[in-house]
Amino acid sequence: MPSSSLTAPGQRAATRPHRARAATKAAKKAATKVAVPALLALLLAACASPGVQRAPAALAAPADLGLADAASPAVAVAWWQAWGDTGLDALVERTLAGQPTLRLAQARLERAGAVIGAVRGEDGPQVALNADATRQHYTKNGMVPAPIAGHTWDSANLTLGLGWELDLWGRRQAALAAALGGERAARAEVAAVRNALATQVVRGWVALARLLAQREVAQRALAQREEMLALIRQRVAAGLDTQVEQRQGEAALPDARVTLEALDEQIRLQRHQLAALSGQAPQALDALAPRLDALRAAPVPEGLGADLLGRRPDVVAARWRVEAASQEVVQARTRFYPDVRLSAFVGLSSLGLDRFLDFDSRTLGAGPALRLPIFEGGQLRAQLQGRAAERDAAIAQYNQTVLDAVREAADALASQASLQRQRTGQAQAQAGVEAAYGLAQQRYRAGLGNYLVVLNAESQLLAQRRLAVDLAARQLDTQAALMKALGGGWADPVAATASASATASTTASTTASATATPVAAAR
Repeated sequence: MPSSSLTAPGQRAATRPHRARAATKAAKKAATKVAVPALLALLLAACASPGVQRAPAALAAPADLGLADAASPAVAVAWWQAWGDTGLDALVERTLAGQPTLRLAQARLERAGAVIGAVRGEDGPQVALNADATRQHYTKNGMVPAPIAGHTWDSANLTLGLGWELDLWGRRQAALAAALGGERAARAEVAAVRNALATQVVRGWVALARLLAQREVAQRALAQREEMLALIRQRVAAGLDTQVEQRQGEAALPDARVTLEALDEQIRLQRHQLAALSGQAPQALDALAPRLDALRAAPVPEGLGADLLGRRPDVVAARWRVEAASQEVVQARTRFYPDVRLSAFVGLSSLGLDRFLDFDSRTLGAGPALRLPIFEGGQLRAQLQGRAAERDAAIAQYNQTVLDAVREAADALASQASLQRQRTGQAQAQAGVEAAYGLAQQRYRAGLGNYLVVLNAESQLLAQRRLAVDLAARQLDTQAALMKALGGGWADPVAATASASATASTTASTTASATATPVAAAR
């Protein structure tokens, strides 16, 4: 048998310790593989139990509210500029520049951004430098032995510490997601406040223009009655009319003056309201006189698309509130799991400043720390239930906001169509009444008719003119309400970014579906 195939007795004896150590190492490795999962399972089993949690409520879907897949009418961001009134544009811009309500919303946005910074600051290692110096007289009868006891000593410490809490269960990730949701909701709320303020100014502008137009009608009514009274007096002097007709003409004048004074009061109050909206003194807009016939609102086609939910900033804000509340539920659930923190320190510590910088004064250490909630008296479970209730409340608020948004837009569209038909019919009626009034005046001047006929025809004519002003103002007011209901041209920037990314990375067929991204974000 060849010598190479044989093992010497000394060699066999030498291999036994190596085999034993290898076997021991393999056994330890196997034990570690079994022990680590077992330890984790034991830790999780020892944690406080969150209990059974109910599923969250469902979010309102566009299809459930009767919204079509088609897009809603397009709206420009500064939609009021299309009305053709530079005075209105200037007042809206002034309001959006300095209104306290908008500044409050912007302050909330800044606070939400600060919360994001604070949450991000907790992620990753934390480094701190601690330094102190003390001069202390140690008691002679205490626990400190001689030669320190009974003497005064200087002591100093300088430590650089490092701490890092491991995010094993996604707590900080959920906190960051909740903070981002709150910041995006605050950003959408700023847009909602801007949209609401602009709409208030436009509607107030229309209301003031309506009152001024009504005042012109009332002023013309007063002038007509003064002219008729002068004519009646001439006819009474000529023996063609009696004192009855003269008393009737005189009684009509105070009534017309009362109507005029009531309109003047409403005009002053409306100017005060616009001044307050734009952050000015009540008397700042006393000369403001918008004209109703100078406003030209573009017609809006009928139909509400599913992207309405992505254009309404209040709806988007409510949706981000739901997202933030949902992440807070996740964050509350992670508090039932163990926390692991790694810490280390290095520095100098000495008793006596003369040895503070010695190499032997160094101090250092490192190690993990574990916190395991086992029994919290129901505190953690109560916190989780509270977060879940806040999430359900946010969902309910979102659903209600969606319902209000769809109803407001549908109401505005329905009113627009109806008002257009009403104005057409009113114009025909006014034309007939004006012809009848002119004929009645001609007959009365010719002595062929009664003054009561003239007064009746005049009353019908003034009523038609007032109705024409009201319908024109209502149509403009409804147009402004529709612009607000359609979100004022705003779009969620997060959803818009996601839509642009999807468009850049997909084919033409996928691009068509990517246009619904704002709706998905709003859901």
